[in-house]
Amino acid sequence: MVLLEMSIVPLGQGESVSQYVAQCVDIVDRSGLDYELHAMGTIVEGELSEVLAVMQQCIEEVARSANRVTCTAKLDYRQGVAGGLRSKVASVEQKLGRPARR
Repeated sequence: MVLLEMSIVPLGQGESVSQYVAQCVDIVDRSGLDYELHAMGTIVEGELSEVLAVMQQCIEEVARSANRVTCTAKLDYRQGVAGGLRSKVASVEQKLGRPARR
């Protein structure tokens, strides 16, 4: 399984990009993959081909409104492990001895 953290930004579209984030979150949500939205990006969990396809769809959707799009992505590819989206946080919280603020 793969965890993909991505942040996709249209250039030249002003300071607020929440409408583009909403478009991307809709694509991710419709993919059926598990995901979490946070203040600086979105984390998606699935097979490598699935998460890369979703990222490509998001980039192409944002590019319909902007001539230039930047994407920052980070991948965690770990064979034989699923549920990392929640288990990684749970592991840190266990070591911390309390819930982390979310």
